[in-house]
Amino acid sequence: MNEFDLIRRYFAGRGVRRADVPLGIGDDAALLAPPAGQTLATTVDTLHSGVHFAADIPPADLGHKALAVNLSDLAAMGAEPAWATLALSLPEADEAWLGAFADGFFALAERFGVQLVGGDTTRGPLSVAVQVQGFVPADAALRRSGARSGDHVFVTGHLGDAGAGLAIEQGRLALSGPPAAALLARLHRPTPRIGAGLALRGLASAAIDVSDGLAQDLGHILAASGVGAVLEADALPLSDALLASGIERPWRLAAAAGDDYELCFTAPADAAPGVADALDCPVTRIGHITAEPGLRWRDTAGQVVEPPPRGWDHFARDEA
Repeated sequence: MNEFDLIRRYFAGRGVRRADVPLGIGDDAALLAPPAGQTLATTVDTLHSGVHFAADIPPADLGHKALAVNLSDLAAMGAEPAWATLALSLPEADEAWLGAFADGFFALAERFGVQLVGGDTTRGPLSVAVQVQGFVPADAALRRSGARSGDHVFVTGHLGDAGAGLAIEQGRLALSGPPAAALLARLHRPTPRIGAGLALRGLASAAIDVSDGLAQDLGHILAASGVGAVLEADALPLSDALLASGIERPWRLAAAAGDDYELCFTAPADAAPGVADALDCPVTRIGHITAEPGLRWRDTAGQVVEPPPRGWDHFARDEA
């Protein structure tokens, strides 16, 4: 099977067909037609074997995650997904592996109406690069720079599950049964919060997805907005599976671990009561924005607690 056979068999002609794609896979470039009055949001992520995923990850999980992490970025912008491109580097053309990878990728693409419109395949170390584009009405995009003093801070879903799943996978956490399965699923098959992102248009003052750890990612909002925050350590939403893991002080893992792909966002105090009703997923208030710069942590008694370790940084010497 040569490169072009590979593309035809596993990627061309699969998935949804959108009216805004005059020409997709098959030519030197795709032709795309953004709707009038919409701003184009675009993002790209690359996943490398041994850095972002274990070499023996089930290929269907990798196909899902490669697309999911990009859709999470669109969710954080309040954008509706539309198109994707895929660049795949493979040590060899393993047909069983490719079939499972494509199944995982296209199952998620079809769920969110995303059409694969092009890409590239090469021989080399296993890596996956996906770029996605979506639409958001002019001036409606969620940004990092809108948080103001007095705003409330929220997160969707649960935090720390993917970090615990990684600890299981790496042999640093001994856990089995349903709790372990749940944590590993959160690591390998994150759920992009597209519906929540769309609902937050006009409601959230700032937003970001939690990919590198809550503390680090919220820090980007604080820096862009020129504000600080006080977070309540005991308010972080923890899943039953994480609580069953036996991890000491699980809130610290929830605050620092990456790969959850939940949304962290801020909303004005007068809008806060309507947040839970507006979203299609669980949401938790975890703190508030302050005029004083910096991120501070407190317990239920209001006492200052030790901050968690920083989140993931590809170029730091000692990742947390």
